[in-house]
Amino acid sequence: MADRVGVIDYGGGNLQNVLNVLKALGHEGKLVSGANDLDSVERLIFPGVGSLGDCVEDLDRKKLRAPLLQWLKEDRPYFGICLGYQVLFESSEESPGLEGLGFFKGKVIRFEESHGLKIPHMGWNEVNPIDPDYYIWNGTPSPLHLYFVHSFYPQPADETLISSTAEYGSTFASSIAQGNIFAGQFHPERSQDAGLKLISNFLKG
Repeated sequence: MADRVGVIDYGGGNLQNVLNVLKALGHEGKLVSGANDLDSVERLIFPGVGSLGDCVEDLDRKKLRAPLLQWLKEDRPYFGICLGYQVLFESSEESPGLEGLGFFKGKVIRFEESHGLKIPHMGWNEVNPIDPDYYIWNGTPSPLHLYFVHSFYPQPADETLISSTAEYGSTFASSIAQGNIFAGQFHPERSQDAGLKLISNFLKG
């Protein structure tokens, strides 16, 4: 097996799907339920399905907030999926009064129903990389279609973080990247070969 990959266990979501993908790609996934679990992993995946409020409350209960922030400050490899993307920001309209990790400035907002859109945004959508040479996008098809399930999405204060966009009523930041930190609103573990390629690129670094 290759290096162990930590998978944040925040008390819900699609952990098993991510563990199965890692196994298929020749990596051992280790659930991270406490700070000590981070000591034996070299890469970190934060998957997410559910409420941001429940997610951050579970992180705080498990005393994972400070260790996660330290991981990010050290620019260690991180791949955030859906909630694992949203949690990087300061706040969310979904959970007023609760603070995200706040590693990046910005907030998580809800799609506007005035566009006549179905909410949640669910299904395949085209993702448009800003910098196709960024390593996560290596070898992905063009056009690139990935699977989404969400009602909220981050609005980064620093637009230079945006690694890709997508359209749903309007253009939104479908992913961000900074150094070894990458996070996206889509679900690569549900996106067939294209999604597996993203995770494979992350694992190769």
